[in-house]
Amino acid sequence: MEAINITNALGRFHDHWSPRIIAELNGQQVKLAKFLGAFDWHSHPGEDEMFLVLDGSFTMEFRDRTVELKTGEMIVVPRGVEHRPVADEECAVMLVEPTGLINTGDAETSDRTTTGTWIE
Repeated sequence: MEAINITNALGRFHDHWSPRIIAELNGQQVKLAKFLGAFDWHSHPGEDEMFLVLDGSFTMEFRDRTVELKTGEMIVVPRGVEHRPVADEECAVMLVEPTGLINTGDAETSDRTTTGTWIE
């Protein structure tokens, strides 16, 4: 058990849409990611996802509406809801997801598909 410095962890990677795992608890993983541009449309039939904006802002697009999120705000996307995060400028996000969740969900596998990697 040690303190995790989120600012330092964010400084240890620079790529976008490649979540880094920083902790695991109760079958969930806590991940950090940097968003820039638009991600793939997808859903997770069996899992909910939580997104907390640590720095910057992004838009969570749904097929019928959009939700703007900025620093200090969060959203939970319920299982089965198709969504796509879009960031006009780089932003830092914390995600809480079930262990092993594939980030592109039920969408066709792409070069962005990952379950996350542990932060180095």
